[in-house]
Amino acid sequence: MADTTTPDPVTRDVLAAFENARFRLFARMKGMTDAEYRWEPVSDCVSIRPGEGGVFRVATEFPESGPDEPDPFTTIAWRVWHIGSLCLRGYVIHFFDDAPEFGDRLAWPGTAEEGVQALAEDWEHFTSRIAALGDERLLAPIGMGPGGWADESYLKLTLHALKEVNHHGGEIGLLRDLYLRQGA
Repeated sequence: MADTTTPDPVTRDVLAAFENARFRLFARMKGMTDAEYRWEPVSDCVSIRPGEGGVFRVATEFPESGPDEPDPFTTIAWRVWHIGSLCLRGYVIHFFDDAPEFGDRLAWPGTAEEGVQALAEDWEHFTSRIAALGDERLLAPIGMGPGGWADESYLKLTLHALKEVNHHGGEIGLLRDLYLRQGA
């Protein structure tokens, strides 16, 4: 869990918002079964699936749809992977000089317990780096990263990560509600 006692007010408040989001999301995932985690309520779900050697991998990194089609439907497992590996871990890899070696970002645990644990680890990697920045660096341009992010601040990146967490976290909660009530 990130240190929210920092004297830097912007960093402290951002970390407090992340802690609130973490508490709500992880509370919603408590007790999730493997069946829920990989539940595919529609026939064309995008998910993680076992591949060579039984290693689960994300099937589609960025699901796309046509202009007149709804976005593809993704499972809880895909959404947990998206928050952890693509967003939080991906931001650490692309925007911090001291990124640890993570290996294959498309590989992800096939069980709910291991997926939630991997998300917790990615969360800690991200928030600990944000905490270490302090307000001055948090508000300054990043100076590196893909897609024009070099001129943006770490605060903008952090708020983008928080938006992704809240967006997909809410979807995870809704999918759990639907799974638990199917056939009721």
